[in-house]
Amino acid sequence: MLYGAVRYYRTEVSPRRPACCPYTPSCSTYAVQALHRHGALRGARLTAGRLLRCRPGRGGADPVPQR
Repeated sequence: MLYGAVRYYRTEVSPRRPACCPYTPSCSTYAVQALHRHGALRGARLTAGRLLRCRPGRGGADPVPQR
């Protein structure tokens, strides 16, 4: 279900908006990696934290934690 939400964002929402993610990898890629690596609960928590940190002027490399 969470992968479906990310897929929906990537196919329906993101193409209609200008690219604005200041982080590498992008927030949607981060979400997929976090869900795959840490499972639904922790992956969703990591993704929510990343989205809350997302502000213009901030950014850079922010990979998914290994542990």
